[in-house]
Amino acid sequence: MSLTNERIQQRLTEKFGDVLTGFEEPFGLLTLTAQKDYNLKVMQFLFDDEELRFRFLTDITAVHYPERKNEELAVVYHLHNLQDNIRLRLKVFAPVAQPDVFTATKLYESANWMERETYDFFGINFVGHPNLIRVLNVDEMTYFPMRKEFPLEDSMRIDKDDEMFGRGGNV
Repeated sequence: MSLTNERIQQRLTEKFGDVLTGFEEPFGLLTLTAQKDYNLKVMQFLFDDEELRFRFLTDITAVHYPERKNEELAVVYHLHNLQDNIRLRLKVFAPVAQPDVFTATKLYESANWMERETYDFFGINFVGHPNLIRVLNVDEMTYFPMRKEFPLEDSMRIDKDDEMFGRGGNV
């Protein structure tokens, strides 16, 4: 029997119930959301279960949603079952005031650098990480550049022509 998104969702729902929400399949990729404190438990189950076998961590990143109160930062894990060639996206949300998420480095060694990069750009504090320091930005930075906390353009600039950027102009 081939592993399907429906079967994965069924196994996860049986094990975790209401802890997991937001099941959807954009472009056939099973996507779900877990409560923040359950990220490791869900990933451990996905890893250990002999039917599911999600034993490869493809990527970790984050997204900043400034309009979502108390869950502004989403940590996004991309997992892969290499035997059945199935991918899965797991999201956990954390407040920007306390962006603490448990590290996945004990389960996936490849999480080490990916979590450091995510910390460096989004400020996610991966609790239990062996060496959570900046890897691409300078240590003196007091902000996280991928958060949507700064305007993209200087509204006082006079050396640009809005019409050239498709934003109208003087009529």
